[in-house]
Amino acid sequence: MMHDKDRDIFRSLRWKIILTTLLFSLVPLLALGWFIHAEFSSSYRAKVSAQLMSIVDNKRSTLDMFLDERVAQLRSLAAMHSFEELRDPQRLGDIFRTVQSASRSYIDLGVIDEEGDHVSYAGPYRLEGFNYRHELWFQRVMLKGLYISDVFLGFRHFPHFIIAVARREGNRTWILRATIDSEIFSQLVRTVQVGQKGDAYLINEEGVLQTPSRFAGQVLDMTEPPRRGFPGVLVEQGKGKDASRLVGRTWLRRINWMLAISEDLDEELSPLMRAQTLVLILVIGGTLVIFAGAYLISGSMIEKLCAAEREKAMMDASLVQSSKMAALGKMAAGVAHEINNPLTLIRENAGWARDLLAEEKPESIANFEEIHAAVEKIDLHVERAKNITHRMLGFAKRMDPIQESVDLTHVVDQTIKFLENEALHRNIAINREFSPLPHISTDPSQVQQVALNLIENAIDAVGKDGRITVSTGTDGRWVWFRVADTGVGIPPDKLDKIFDPFFSTKSPGEGTGLGLSISWSIVEKLGGRIEVESSEGEGSTFSVHLPVA
Repeated sequence: MMHDKDRDIFRSLRWKIILTTLLFSLVPLLALGWFIHAEFSSSYRAKVSAQLMSIVDNKRSTLDMFLDERVAQLRSLAAMHSFEELRDPQRLGDIFRTVQSASRSYIDLGVIDEEGDHVSYAGPYRLEGFNYRHELWFQRVMLKGLYISDVFLGFRHFPHFIIAVARREGNRTWILRATIDSEIFSQLVRTVQVGQKGDAYLINEEGVLQTPSRFAGQVLDMTEPPRRGFPGVLVEQGKGKDASRLVGRTWLRRINWMLAISEDLDEELSPLMRAQTLVLILVIGGTLVIFAGAYLISGSMIEKLCAAEREKAMMDASLVQSSKMAALGKMAAGVAHEINNPLTLIRENAGWARDLLAEEKPESIANFEEIHAAVEKIDLHVERAKNITHRMLGFAKRMDPIQESVDLTHVVDQTIKFLENEALHRNIAINREFSPLPHISTDPSQVQQVALNLIENAIDAVGKDGRITVSTGTDGRWVWFRVADTGVGIPPDKLDKIFDPFFSTKSPGEGTGLGLSISWSIVEKLGGRIEVESSEGEGSTFSVHLPVA
């Protein structure tokens, strides 16, 4: 079986072959295409850049002129009329209508005294009586005599900006303020949007849009603050997601707003791109033909290499497993022989004790029955240990099972009795769910060994204060017994390794990792199979199936 690492190596080798073939086939063609593309793109970009610089400079002059005209109009109105005249709402309304007839860019006019009170207003809103003493724009116009604001919502709740001029009349200073329709101003900017992907907008020093942008957002949306410190007009290519755009920027003279006009290079270079597209199609077609040939040839080569590697891996795995089993067999044989010697001595001493008891009168020895029962238990468990060492020897070399007529339920029940005291000590309940079963021909000692291993593992998995359910049943062809616990369960990544020799999910020092491996070997020799189901944190269920016939 091939591992993921081997697959990655062969996949990498295949792609190296393909890429090497493509490299030597396409390098001359691609180099020529790149050179032509670079030359044409460079010359055309220079032309587009010069044209964009001219557009930006002309539009800046237009916007500066627009603002200069509005400032001049307001200063003329303030100079031609006194404060007393303009504080009359009817007189101010007549002047506003006259101004509106010449220019539709004004929304309203207002007169503010030096205390910040809005004493007179002409326009569609009710703004009389508002006080602007603490507003920043009021303080600036009183200080400098002129103020042009950024676009804001204000009391009108829609985007606009104001132009305010101050006039000193005797000992009195008052302000004539006009609200400019930002939509009219936005239309002036939008007239230079080039093509379907062009954009033009104004942005203040903090990065707030003063006019809507096709791609950056709506009025008053925040964007990246613009860069300062460059004179005149700056034309440069965008960065990041705007890398395909050419952007021209310049600052207005009257107010700290930046004008940005961008063009899409792909759109501007569309005639050149169409020719390049045709060439690219031809290159891609040739590349696909070369790629298909390299792919098929390399696939055939890699398939043969994979087949050879699979055979090699199977042979290696077989050799490794054989070596492991041979080492395990030697170890098991050594352990079994070492254990058999003290077992023989224990049995002889138990027999000697039994003989001594037979020579004595029961009434002359206190606790005679308990001593006799203890000797019998020693003999019973020595026999059990002997059988275990016998199975350890059988793990290393093939042993033909003893065939007897066996009631599986009885064998499993007897095995539970061996472990009931340990389970009781840990407050673990062992529930029996037995069904009547047909007798089968098998080795009862080996079946008992498997049941013992599984139930012991279940007790260890539960730890304490849990439940183990042992059940038996049949489906006609097979008889089975199951050991289900409420323990910690087995992680999914370890399920396929639990029957390997020396593999254990227990803590170090708590298990040898041989119980399930020996059980697997025993059940296989008996012609059956072991299945496991487990959910981490919820418990495990081991099922042993043995053939009826």
